Amino acid sequence: MNNNFDIIVIGAGHAGCEAALATARMGLKTALFTINLDKIAEMSCNPAIGGLAKGQLVREIDALGGEMAKAADATCIQFKVLNSKKGPAVRGLRAQADKIEYSKYFKNLLKKQENLTLIESMVDEITTNDKGVTGIITSKNEKFSSRAVIVSTGTFLNGVIHIGLESFPGGRRDDPPSVNLSNSLKKLGLKLGRLKTGTNPRVDKNSLDFSKFIPQYGDEIPTPFSFTTEKIEIKQVICYLTRTNEKTNKVIIENLDRSPLYSKTNKKIFSIGPRYCPSIEDKVVKFPDKTSHQVFIEPEWRDSDELYLNGLSTSLPLDVQYAYLKTIPGFENVKIVKPGYGIEYDFVFPTQIFPTLEVKSIPGLYLAGQINGTSGYEEAAAQGLIAGINAAAKIKNMEPLILDRSQAYIGVMIDDLTTQGVSEPYRLFSSRAEYRLILRNDNADFRLIEYGKKYGLINDEFYSLYLRKKEFYENEIKRLNKTIIHPSKEIAEYLESLGTTPIKEPVSLLSIFKRPELSYNNLKFFIEIKNDVYQHFIDYLEAEVKYEGYIKKQNEEIEKFKKLETKKIPDDFDYYKFSGFSKEAQQKLSQIKPKTIGQASRIPGVTPADINVLIILLKKYDNQK
Repeated sequence: MNNNFDIIVIGAGHAGCEAALATARMGLKTALFTINLDKIAEMSCNPAIGGLAKGQLVREIDALGGEMAKAADATCIQFKVLNSKKGPAVRGLRAQADKIEYSKYFKNLLKKQENLTLIESMVDEITTNDKGVTGIITSKNEKFSSRAVIVSTGTFLNGVIHIGLESFPGGRRDDPPSVNLSNSLKKLGLKLGRLKTGTNPRVDKNSLDFSKFIPQYGDEIPTPFSFTTEKIEIKQVICYLTRTNEKTNKVIIENLDRSPLYSKTNKKIFSIGPRYCPSIEDKVVKFPDKTSHQVFIEPEWRDSDELYLNGLSTSLPLDVQYAYLKTIPGFENVKIVKPGYGIEYDFVFPTQIFPTLEVKSIPGLYLAGQINGTSGYEEAAAQGLIAGINAAAKIKNMEPLILDRSQAYIGVMIDDLTTQGVSEPYRLFSSRAEYRLILRNDNADFRLIEYGKKYGLINDEFYSLYLRKKEFYENEIKRLNKTIIHPSKEIAEYLESLGTTPIKEPVSLLSIFKRPELSYNNLKFFIEIKNDVYQHFIDYLEAEVKYEGYIKKQNEEIEKFKKLETKKIPDDFDYYKFSGFSKEAQQKLSQIKPKTIGQASRIPGVTPADINVLIILLKKYDNQK
């Protein structure tokens, strides 16, 4: 094997797959290292893609030329739009995945990808010189050289698995941890911390009584993730819903001393777990007034006998897992196929990386995924794609891709990580985005496809589809505005049947369409409508028309935001050279080295007064130059 590569990616999870595909598609010779070629893009936890805010991430990955959306459309087995009755800004695409087919999809894609080599080996060390990264060394003492390295190791860095008070090394169930690589990162001067996450028991479908559960069906017409998927034509599976009860709580409380998290005599877990995806023992302890909690019963793959119990993440002992499960109606004879477990792992404090995801102190070293303190497949995949694009762009002397908070949820996430850091596993929510009406599912292509095209990740077919969507929108706006509707008895009756008031004078059909009660499909009462377009064409048109005033206001806010956001801070700016800053601001600004005034303003401990000082000093700095 030729051991010389342009880029090496460590870890073939959701971040690593997107990173390796991006760099290879950008024409760079890439090696993707994994400890197990049979677990590429493995869904170690919940077998699902998307959700609130996460669905937007998947659409953004698609618009930039990534693969997650296409993989989901090809392999998922139940599709839903969450918050479908609410406004478009908070709707979330979600799909239950076939974890086996999803992994196969990525493995086959990676194997066929030009410029990409898959290597099954444990990476122990990252090598550097005074200019930055030079390559890696494996556990077999094989040396590989590269111009950039992307680390996307998930929960494998110094991973320790906990099942009750039993603990043992592991990066994931049945896979060893990466200990030496963690030590290598520390030797390179990076500050590491510990986080905790967990997964849920898997149970045998044949041991449950489904008559005691509530069926949960997918949408009658599934909504695809990828803009290029015209429609989903699959047989959807049924999921189920049940709830824990007071008996469940009682079993858990009585066994807390056997929990590695809550034991008073033999506590094993000291790191912080995900606030928004707590274990069942966390829920019982932290919310004592709640007598029950939801449990979604979801298949791991199509026709699977193995079911995932979403909502019951745990690190309690196996016998306690059996005891509390048996308190839930329908689980009286439950058989656990795989117990839930907790896992602790090392991560790198993400204030040590640039918004490009490159380590500030080590040129050519990029970090993506849970190593940056995030949780979730979608957050990881988005970071992998950005790290891959930027690593390749640097080698090719192209401008880096840095998305700001007004452009993408990806920009929100990376800005949060690099300016504020993390003290617990980070999860993206729509509430984190100031401009979420702009960052919708339906317009991710309008926001980001030009970037994907610039870096060579969007093919002509996809770009042509985007141009068709743009043309559809512009033509429909003109047509609806020109179409004048006159009052009549028939029109009055029709509008009243939709729950809206009749018109009293001639108005454009566009103004009628702005009413929330009317959908695009309702317009066929007045004129012929387009039935041969993708649904996301219509979704975009409806959102832009119905929320026009709010969108205009948010765009005005973005313009104000960009005045601060686009004002660059030189990399060599010395905050200790000038008076006027608070001591805390000097320390934080010097440590994080924000790229812009906008980024500086979001650093905890930096006050508006500090920002005013910074603006004045930058003006002087510019004049001196």
